[in-house]
Amino acid sequence: MIFGDTPIDQAEGAILAHSHRLPGRNMAKGRRLSSDDVATLRQAGVASVIAARLEAGDVHEDEAARSVAAALCGPGLSAAAPFTGRVNLFAEQAGVMLVDADRIDRINRVHEAITVATLARYAQLEPRQMVATIKIIPFAAPRAAVDECIAIAGNEPALQVAAFAPKRIGLIQTSVATTKASVLDKTREVTRARIVGLGGTLLSERRSAHREVELAAQIEAFKREGVDILLIAGASAIVDRRDVIPAAIERAGGAIDHFGMPVDPGNLMLLGHIGGMKVIGLPGCARSPKFNGFDQVLQRMAADLPVGRDEVTQMGVGGLLAEIVSRPQPRDEPLPEVMPKAPHVTAIVLAAGRSTRMGERNKLLVDVKGQPMLARTLRAVAESQVRDIVVVLGHQAAEVRKVAEQAITAKTLRFVENPDYAQGLSTSLKTGLRVAPHSADAVLVALGDMPAIASAEIDKLIAGFNPVEQRAIVVPTYKGKRGNPILWARRFIPDMMTAAGDVGARHLIGENAELVCEVEMAGEGVLIDLDTPEALAGYVGTKK
Repeated sequence: MIFGDTPIDQAEGAILAHSHRLPGRNMAKGRRLSSDDVATLRQAGVASVIAARLEAGDVHEDEAARSVAAALCGPGLSAAAPFTGRVNLFAEQAGVMLVDADRIDRINRVHEAITVATLARYAQLEPRQMVATIKIIPFAAPRAAVDECIAIAGNEPALQVAAFAPKRIGLIQTSVATTKASVLDKTREVTRARIVGLGGTLLSERRSAHREVELAAQIEAFKREGVDILLIAGASAIVDRRDVIPAAIERAGGAIDHFGMPVDPGNLMLLGHIGGMKVIGLPGCARSPKFNGFDQVLQRMAADLPVGRDEVTQMGVGGLLAEIVSRPQPRDEPLPEVMPKAPHVTAIVLAAGRSTRMGERNKLLVDVKGQPMLARTLRAVAESQVRDIVVVLGHQAAEVRKVAEQAITAKTLRFVENPDYAQGLSTSLKTGLRVAPHSADAVLVALGDMPAIASAEIDKLIAGFNPVEQRAIVVPTYKGKRGNPILWARRFIPDMMTAAGDVGARHLIGENAELVCEVEMAGEGVLIDLDTPEALAGYVGTKK
């Protein structure tokens, strides 16, 4: 890769190393300069730029990141589109993170251009949570290094999610004369919250005197009910393998697998089994909602991962939890969400217009290469990483809705009618924004008459979205020309609600140039909207 100061006359095709802010426009680093870009820079008086030019044997940062991510991405994970040499991996379901640390270390040693960062092994995951990021540090990586990383990843996934299974769980609490019922009640609810958070069910709770015979009878009752995991919270902590709780497990026909664990809090935990039913003698800290060693064990059991003597004795490194004052305590009190997640993007598809320039036909319903035009647009949106779709209806609402319902079956789909659709596109935009879910981080405003748009292009826009890094408005371009759809951070919705006429909210792009991220596309689909019979005939007559 050639890197350095590049005369503007030699900059076409080079990758911009540093952003250039021009009046009303921001050329971000990583942009591959087109002839129009070079002309714009020259006109602005720029004589040279710091840029990178790829050579034979170089792999562009996005392609390198995509290739390494694909080799690492295992079951339960999905990969975002590459952007600026980065691909993020996200959990598709709740579960436990599995990481082959040796292979990740080996990949990170291959070449300084290629980096992989992951969450810790056995971290508890929520759906859509980011679990790893693959980043190419310069603008390209050597082909040989990329190939070596793929070879190290091999055929077995180095990263995957062990999903939580819906476990049936029972709870026994023992008591002595001084045990308060309120303490037992609180323990039950704290335990229930833990179990629900792992996708399981607390079937029932029983209480017993803290005596071996009575406790054994309660254990046998749960064995007959067929629970998967039995939890036993004692009135006093287990201090020996011959204590009341382990003795009662053995009396009920069970066996003790291991006692004690190198995790604090959580030292005095006991593992056993009776047939196929796993039994956990809880440490005293399990009565608290704060994270402790019992959580680590229960999470793995809920994900059907082995938890025996070998696994427990390997928990010592990182097992000192008591002094980590910043450790999350999600069941103690609600905390602000800080874990990075895939953005919740709601697509607003504008399908209300009268299409007067098309003549008597509603352009959204005309056949485009075997499908109604709107159906092609909606399928691309539905196959992308948007979470839900709002379709704004107006002209011929019933017919348009029927086409939409036939086109999409899997995504969350909502319809809203705009009674003022004849007054311009802005009225449909505001109608859609009013029903966008409050949980949405961003809205993707899409036109219904863009049959050449591709789901991968939408995913690329989503990958570019990062308000923290000042990428709050994401605009697709083709050969430097801006197109649609446009991704807007939620913060812009109040301003978008002031739009008027038939121009939408494009004025906000110029007013917030420092927050605009332009994403160059490989094809012209982001520029194609079919408004006239001539445009339709020209598009249908070309090879897609």
